[in-house]
Amino acid sequence: MTLAPGELGAYRPALRPGLLLGPARLRGPATVHRIKDPGSGSSFEIGVKECFLLARMDGLRSLDDLGEEYGRQFGRRLGEQNWQQLLGLLGSRGLLAGAPGGAPESPAPAGLPVHRPRLEGTPLKGTWRLVSDAQASSGRLYRALRPVLRPAVQLPLLALVVAMELLLGLHLGELGRGAWWLAQRPALLLGALVLLWLSITLHELAHAVAAQAYGTGVAEIGLHWRVPMAFMYCTVEDYPYLRSRVQQVVISGAGALMNLVFLLPFCAWWAALPPGGDARRALSGLLLLGSAQALVNLVPLPPLDGYAMLSNALGLAGYATETRRYLGLRLSRGPEARTRLAAYSRRAHLVYGLYGLATALLCAAVAAALLLTAGRLILH
Repeated sequence: MTLAPGELGAYRPALRPGLLLGPARLRGPATVHRIKDPGSGSSFEIGVKECFLLARMDGLRSLDDLGEEYGRQFGRRLGEQNWQQLLGLLGSRGLLAGAPGGAPESPAPAGLPVHRPRLEGTPLKGTWRLVSDAQASSGRLYRALRPVLRPAVQLPLLALVVAMELLLGLHLGELGRGAWWLAQRPALLLGALVLLWLSITLHELAHAVAAQAYGTGVAEIGLHWRVPMAFMYCTVEDYPYLRSRVQQVVISGAGALMNLVFLLPFCAWWAALPPGGDARRALSGLLLLGSAQALVNLVPLPPLDGYAMLSNALGLAGYATETRRYLGLRLSRGPEARTRLAAYSRRAHLVYGLYGLATALLCAAVAAALLLTAGRLILH
């Protein structure tokens, strides 16, 4: 978009309706915001200054007004060339209302594009989209479950699952023996695996319901298969654009909480049985496998839910990737690396340094546990 110099100051830009503008996130040394066009699905990151301007492009403020606000905030005014570049970028991406050649004024309906096939892949590996409109289907599920999604219900459930895991931790030896006993009985083991598969299905639906509770979209619900395994999946794409980090964390962690809630009746049954019986052994194995499934998913490593929870809680983008980049700079001794490190804030040094250290310790602990287990198996 190009305007004559005399028209530039009076122009009142407005972003197209429906665009999503995310909150501030730290990416390396920079603070960024992500903007997305739901109609096309395209998104890109902008800096704090660009976000300041875009958030105020409401069709009421002129560029002169925006320039004054920008000057008060950042201590400098933008020149005509800066404005032309910014408006040209927004216009070329179809993000300005009335921009020629842009995307449609109204965003596309929630869900997947109609041209995408429901079944993709080969008999060995593929995807089956189970519902044509994931947003509508998850919305119906949310409305049905709304009475039990209130804090008065969810907080006691959270307390119960914490108490359950503490109780199971006190009986870890019994659970381990039960899992070994279960592994030697294929029919019972198959039943336990079917229950865990059902837990995974509920895990994915829990993400969708949590997303609906906070008003963000559910793009896809379907089935992934890679022979011999098949798992449900749910794609919630737009929750990082929510302004509340708490809501983002809840959506990220809803699946793991569902896994643990699923185990509550089995834990009550297990606790009511006397030690030594076959039923208690089978339940011990199920509880150990189910708890491991849920708790491992909370480990803050990609692509696990725990990683998304930590990234959302801290307001970080590309946490693992940026940590690797940061550690690479720390290990480098060249002047360029020192210059680039100087651009990192104190907070950035802290979050990337601690995550790198914690990841290294976690990997070392897992490696030590595997070596110890292998050694015991060889000796016995």
